[in-house]
Amino acid sequence: MTALSVLSSDRVAFPPAESALENPNGLLAVGGELTCEWLMAAYTNGVFPWFEDDASPILWWCPDPRAVLVPDQFKVARSLAKRIRNGGFRVTMDTAFGDVVLGCSQPRAYSDDTWITRRMMDAYIKLHAMGYAHSVEIWLNDLLVGGLYGVSLGRMFFGESMFGIEKDASKVAFFYLVQQVTTWEFNLIDCQIMNDHLASLGAISMPRKEFLHLLVENRDNLTRMGKWTFEP
Repeated sequence: MTALSVLSSDRVAFPPAESALENPNGLLAVGGELTCEWLMAAYTNGVFPWFEDDASPILWWCPDPRAVLVPDQFKVARSLAKRIRNGGFRVTMDTAFGDVVLGCSQPRAYSDDTWITRRMMDAYIKLHAMGYAHSVEIWLNDLLVGGLYGVSLGRMFFGESMFGIEKDASKVAFFYLVQQVTTWEFNLIDCQIMNDHLASLGAISMPRKEFLHLLVENRDNLTRMGKWTFEP
């Protein structure tokens, strides 16, 4: 039986992602720090942080299988296409990163819990300032009504969370993200853990071994740093 790794805060290093526990699925390690250096080392190795509250230790995960979206397989339902055309939304990138993260941190209708703690928010805002983390914002009459954020590494985008207070706003954000990263020839969007919502948009479950293989290949690609804007 694989033992859970305990990370030292003195050295930025993760055990092999393949050594993650089967139950709970993908739990790899506990400890370390929630700094930009730790986060980028995590994403480089297919690992992401996910824990309950700021009083809890940091937990690092690499589940098997992995939910991913190949950009050209994004599904646009007829109702979503109509919202994109006629919803009156204005779409931007990297203009309100902190507000998007805050929006994603709010409790959902089905749960009062949130894993996006103040410590988590601060960590990704710092990563955004370094040029690695990015957001898509959806506006309606100058009100932020939806969006998403994640981390870019090479030609892969690691989605973290999305939200919408207007119908389909989060889906519209995802659509525009997919359109842009397709233009930039990105080859994969990591969605972490599969759910019905992601499946309806075209996400698939990929064996961890295959995901990690693609991740290693991706390391040869330059990362698109700095502020993102929509480009034709």
